[in-house]
Amino acid sequence: MAAPENIVIIGGGLAGAKAAETLRKRGYEGGVTLIGDEKHVPYERPPISKEYLAGTKTLDDASVHDAGWYEERGIELRLGARATSIDRAARTVALDSGEALPYDALVLATGSEPRRLGVPGDDAEGVHVLRTVEDADAVRAEFGGGRRLAVIGGGWIGLEVAAAAKAAGTDVIVIYPAALPLLSVLGPETAQVFADLHTENGVELRGESRATEIVVEGGRAAGVRLDDGTLVEADAVVVGVGASPRVELAEAAGLEVDNGVLVDAALRTSDPAIFAVGDIANHDHPVLGRRVRIEHWATSLNQPKAAAAAILGSGDTYTELPYFYSDQFDLGMEYVGCAPEGEYERVVVRGDLAAREFVAFWLREDDTIAAAMNVNVWDVPDAVTPLIAERRVVDPDRLADPSVDIGDL
Repeated sequence: MAAPENIVIIGGGLAGAKAAETLRKRGYEGGVTLIGDEKHVPYERPPISKEYLAGTKTLDDASVHDAGWYEERGIELRLGARATSIDRAARTVALDSGEALPYDALVLATGSEPRRLGVPGDDAEGVHVLRTVEDADAVRAEFGGGRRLAVIGGGWIGLEVAAAAKAAGTDVIVIYPAALPLLSVLGPETAQVFADLHTENGVELRGESRATEIVVEGGRAAGVRLDDGTLVEADAVVVGVGASPRVELAEAAGLEVDNGVLVDAALRTSDPAIFAVGDIANHDHPVLGRRVRIEHWATSLNQPKAAAAAILGSGDTYTELPYFYSDQFDLGMEYVGCAPEGEYERVVVRGDLAAREFVAFWLREDDTIAAAMNVNVWDVPDAVTPLIAERRVVDPDRLADPSVDIGDL
């Protein structure tokens, strides 16, 4: 691809901002336009379910850069604007204003959309999802003493909302279909740690239950009907049952799409002039040796750097391992690697599960590490990442021994 004169980025979140930032850091002097359908300057999503939701961080704190930063670097922000189509032949992006923006290279960073329940009443007042700062404001307004919140979904978002709500004095019940929250992500050994954490902090857990209806009174949510007929009364409901990649633009443009936009190791789509990053990128990962689509902060932070480098002619590929973190009550954790259900043989723990101070390692059958999670123990990801990336065979007994430095395994 010839050196681009105009680069357009669709997506006003962290991934879009980092793509623009990297282009300028690498000395690119051509046109950069960032299109975002929200009216705010790009901000990071993790605080929306963590510090911002808890009221300990402001939107300015969560913003990637202020408006002046973009202006100083000649990055044109089109906020409150929506891209409606991509004309690959003409290399233009149409906006809802009717304007068509030309591009030589295009970055798709459109993110994901919270899934809805699809049950009666799920569009009533008082039923919330969590994606934007406005969503977080609406959820936080439901917190407080004498209030009861039903959280549908036992994943990371659901548990983080539950922790923030409980800390604000709200009565909380979490409803999920598995035996434990986070069971499909962590397995029974460490999922139990999070279940115990929430129970000990007064959160009511309702496992092996599915919501079949949001009960509505006077146009507002008043509870959740479960599949066994039980009515869970609530003043408000938060739905946290996962997200879907926003691939409509890519699909309509004829790009290859399958559980996200298919991209190569350098994050290039089936059109060499178009790249996809963040939640929507189904990436051919050169280290993991398979495709992965990761909806976490570190992916949106780091993938755009590789994509921007590739646009400018670098031979770089994206090799970072998946990473995410969570904070709930007095528990802080970090997770690195990728160990989906069915792709590991066992979990080895060093430290104290009961005290919630430990490192868990997900091992494959050949005693290589697929992933690791540190809970209230720090400085672990840097040490364990090379072991995962190199697929180094480890001794499980030494792995479990806290006296053995992880770097010496």
